[in-house]
Amino acid sequence: MFDKVLVANRGEIAVRVMRACEDLDVGTVAVYSDADKHSGHVRHADEAYNIGPARAADSYLDHEGVIEAAEKAGADAIHPGYGFLAENAEFAEKVENTEGITWVGPASQSMEQAGEKTKARKIMQAADVPIVPGTTDPVTTVEEVHEFGEEHGYPIAIKAEGGGGGRGMKVVRGPEEAAELLETAQREGEAYFDNDSVYLERYLENPRHIEVQILADQHGNVRHLGERDCSLQRRHQKVIEEGPSPALTDDLREQIGEAARRGADEANYYNAGTFEFLVEEDPDREPGELLGADTNFYFLEVNTRIQVEHTVTEELTGIDIVKWQLKVAAGEELDFSQDDVELEGHAVEYRINAENAANEFAPAQGGELETYDPPGGIGVRMDDALRQGDDLVTDYDSMIAKLIVHGGDREECLARSKRALREYDIEGIHTIIPFHLMMLENEEFVGGTHTTKYLDETLDELPTAEYQEQYGPESVGGAGKDEETVTREFTIEVNGKRFQVDLEESGVPQQAAQRPAPSGGGGSSSSGGGGSSPSVSADGEVVTAEMQGTILEVNVAEGDEVASGDVLLVLEAMKMENDVVAEFGGTVTEIAVEEGQSVNQGDPLVVLD
Repeated sequence: MFDKVLVANRGEIAVRVMRACEDLDVGTVAVYSDADKHSGHVRHADEAYNIGPARAADSYLDHEGVIEAAEKAGADAIHPGYGFLAENAEFAEKVENTEGITWVGPASQSMEQAGEKTKARKIMQAADVPIVPGTTDPVTTVEEVHEFGEEHGYPIAIKAEGGGGGRGMKVVRGPEEAAELLETAQREGEAYFDNDSVYLERYLENPRHIEVQILADQHGNVRHLGERDCSLQRRHQKVIEEGPSPALTDDLREQIGEAARRGADEANYYNAGTFEFLVEEDPDREPGELLGADTNFYFLEVNTRIQVEHTVTEELTGIDIVKWQLKVAAGEELDFSQDDVELEGHAVEYRINAENAANEFAPAQGGELETYDPPGGIGVRMDDALRQGDDLVTDYDSMIAKLIVHGGDREECLARSKRALREYDIEGIHTIIPFHLMMLENEEFVGGTHTTKYLDETLDELPTAEYQEQYGPESVGGAGKDEETVTREFTIEVNGKRFQVDLEESGVPQQAAQRPAPSGGGGSSSSGGGGSSPSVSADGEVVTAEMQGTILEVNVAEGDEVASGDVLLVLEAMKMENDVVAEFGGTVTEIAVEEGQSVNQGDPLVVLD
């Protein structure tokens, strides 16, 4: 087993991995950006290293920076968690080629084959796993999209090779949309996954999202740990995950599980992974009815990493998946057979996102956890990295914690979930806890007949605002603590070894805070990705940023005439592209931002006269 593992991630998943390491008596190393210097995963680790500014591309996605931190710490393994570099085969290969450091995950070659969607589809075809009609080679021109639509019909899904969670996926409902959406999918693939390659699939209108957890070792043993139902999604982002699926018969469940095992075998896959499938729902199915063995299901993709929702499977099987990731990476053999895997009871995971569901799930723009009191009791598990008094970090994903509930059956599990969510006391920021409570009284969800389209089609009709008012926080703060902070540099010696140390002091007197911090310190304290805030000088109506994010595209120039509804800019926030539109017509007299620039909520973007 390893001596010390660097966790190349942040937040709750970093803490989750560190806990598995501690169970194995393995030391832990955290990496953190300037924005995360006070975050929970830094507190939890045995040692921690700053790897750059808040912008993920300059810190958590910096291949050389992460590997250099591992070498400095003397770590002999790197675990990537999920997101960031977890599915980056190039980074995995760099780790594999670094002497003395082991990659905790599938081999980089296997990641490339299974993780890139077109290659994975070819592997699944060879393994006799059903796939959705689509391309097995990347698509680069709009003509190819048109040809596919003529052959298979619309709608068509354009998907980024390295994508997941709806990022890098666009739905084309007619040939006139193809050019714009192809470009957008390619841009998102490049921005999020450093890969602008895309492919096409026939878009299924009413599917369920079923995924199978795989564990495989380097000795040829492959096990599936049952399925999870992730059909409750908003804009292709999972919100609630559960297992077993409330919609499948045992026969269909076994078919899908065995298909996943065949696919893993064909790909020579080892370590943890998830094989995702779309199952065609029967729109006339009533609650209590199940989908039988004759139901169509199709391979969707492989996630070559641990999943956010791996906790559901752990609660059902009693198998610590993260601990087995470490054991497999260290060369150990799985010590249980497929027949040993049994699913007991029912489990549900609720993603606790810092968002206001009553305001179109707008992400929180800052704030302090004035109260943080998570639930407990039998069957309740919390995966988080928070404590009361923490400031909310808004530079990354909006998910701040996960609540996992287990019961003897689905009915008990959902009842226990209500109790746990009502116990969960968070003040100072909005979360989607009220939304989860609403879904636990929703007929479609409780009946298990919802599909991946359910929320997008019905959310406007649901009583989201009522639940937000009843169960939301009594107070919501602004951008966190408003006290002055100053950084001072000191030289110290420990056992004769000299160190330069930066100490951050909060609440200092105003005159001290005004003194410039010494140079050569521990990095910027900016959380906006660098650069000064935009400003404008022209007269007119100022269009401002509704949320913190990064300017992906500027669609207008000074002097342009625009009409109400025209897209002025594209703002990326919380991994989603948001169009900034003109509320009225006019002339663009000033543009305050440029592509790639980070902005905060309320910053001026464009002036219209």
